[in-house]
Amino acid sequence: MFKNSIIPFKLPILLLLGGITAFVSYQMWNLPLWSHLPLVFFVAFWGFIIIALADRYSALPQNGRLLALSTLSGLLLGFGFPVSPLTPLMFIGFVPLLMVEKEIADSRVGVSKWEVFKYSYHAFVVWNIISTYWVANAASFAASFIAIWLNSAFMTIPFILFHVTRKVMPRNFMYIAFIANWMTWEYLHLRWEISWPWLTLGNSFAQYPSWVQWYEYTGVFGGSLWILLANVLIFSWIARPKWQEKIAIQKINGLKIAAVLLLPILLSVWRYSTYEEVGKDVEVVVVQPNYEPHYQKFSVSQLETLDRFLALSKSKLTPNTEYLVFPETSFNRIDKDRLGRLEVIRKLQDLLDEFPKLKLVMGISAYKIFNDEIPDRVSIRKIVDRNSGKVLYLEAYNAAVQLESGSKDIQFYKKGRFVPGAEITPYASLLFFIAPIVDQLGGTLEGHGTQPLRTPFDSETGKIGAAICYESIYGEFYSGYVRHGANAVFIVTNDGWWDDTPGYKQHLKFASLRTIETRRAIARSANTGTSAFLNQRGDILQPTKYEEAIAIRGNIKFNDEMTFYVQWGDILGRLAIFTAILLLLNTFVKGRMGGREAEMRRG
Repeated sequence: MFKNSIIPFKLPILLLLGGITAFVSYQMWNLPLWSHLPLVFFVAFWGFIIIALADRYSALPQNGRLLALSTLSGLLLGFGFPVSPLTPLMFIGFVPLLMVEKEIADSRVGVSKWEVFKYSYHAFVVWNIISTYWVANAASFAASFIAIWLNSAFMTIPFILFHVTRKVMPRNFMYIAFIANWMTWEYLHLRWEISWPWLTLGNSFAQYPSWVQWYEYTGVFGGSLWILLANVLIFSWIARPKWQEKIAIQKINGLKIAAVLLLPILLSVWRYSTYEEVGKDVEVVVVQPNYEPHYQKFSVSQLETLDRFLALSKSKLTPNTEYLVFPETSFNRIDKDRLGRLEVIRKLQDLLDEFPKLKLVMGISAYKIFNDEIPDRVSIRKIVDRNSGKVLYLEAYNAAVQLESGSKDIQFYKKGRFVPGAEITPYASLLFFIAPIVDQLGGTLEGHGTQPLRTPFDSETGKIGAAICYESIYGEFYSGYVRHGANAVFIVTNDGWWDDTPGYKQHLKFASLRTIETRRAIARSANTGTSAFLNQRGDILQPTKYEEAIAIRGNIKFNDEMTFYVQWGDILGRLAIFTAILLLLNTFVKGRMGGREAEMRRG
């Protein structure tokens, strides 16, 4: 059966991978925390599938080589992504996959789109596994399993569209279609309810923020364009037979590639070394309480949690401290209408009153009960009170609040970007048919209420944007705090969901890109993971250790200048959409004209 297999020793390899998958599954079933085990599981599981299907993966005679090339693309993209230091691999990550697409196009197979899908899907699964396997630690394993394979399928869409478009495009235009399609996909992926923009190509440079100081003009889409353009130029240089070019032309093409790779870095490093932070110094204390979120954090009483927060805060507060920052969901099950009357809030207010300049910004999990008029929103939950049996309607919030010394006014901000699956059911209105079942189970199709604007917290010191966890991944969305006047941003998060894996490290590094885009310093408070300060150049200062209960104190600059990116947002993404639409329309028109000419010849 395996005699003519393209995989040597296929049966032993399958037995090994199957055994690893089963063993790791058993380990994960019995362990409370998984750390890096999901990586081993996903690699073994997907490797088993690919090797089992390898001989029949495609009818193309070069099937084995194309599988190897697509695997190489996935590895290059995966190992080029943070927190790997091998970021330059991103500049060649798509090259093997472009080779695969070219060979399929040149082979004239009748179902070439299906062939392109299979090989590109394999490459993107490998990339997703290497870069985001840690998601399995956060929520249900099934949800993370679906997320990796579904996101990989979405990634094939721009690649297949490029394959379709290239058939009617001149050589100089067809790779413009590849770049425009991919950037269009990234732009749209930021804006729908199944949004998972973690692997946006421009995020790769979070590992080296000194390389992309020009993000203050372009945002991460400038990085995506840089990577895609480099891949196209390198692929074109490799794919074109050298005997067809004069030596002088080869040198010119090599210089083009060198310029595309090096000039942005040189300009950025110059900007990084000469940039001087703008604004006044403000002293901030950040608290990292270190509660394990899966089994500990939400079972500890509010007063016990408060004691830890107070002890850590008092160890660093001074009379000059103007802000104290607690992480996401520091306190839970908070009735929004009774917020000012809660014991923990009163005790926190007592702490603030000891320091006349002090403001506290913290994340909370809250809710609001509607007794009379019930808003017509999908986020409204219908529940039954266990004690009285009464039906209640409420809306839940993942929120942030600001308390101020000498003031009873509590400013309230509702999170605006939710994690699909964990905090929101994507397109719940389309799932109306399961609503009766969910109601019977006491559940809900939707999770949290939100607000339309990124309203900052205001005080005499300045204005603070309170970005809650997932919100810090969205550049243009995040810049909304600055457009509404924020002089600095506090990120409150709970990165312990991902255990001690690259997940929380990537999340921290992405914050560096937000500081460059907006030139707004960040104070970052994580329940656990890494808390830190980030300056306007993207430098990470005083990073805390994982599983460390600690408070840190530092000065950050409050800035009121607007960057080009804050004013114009993801303009490169919008230009990519316009370009992609034009090229697709051109493809459609030429395809119809070609079909009519073929009919006329047959007639």
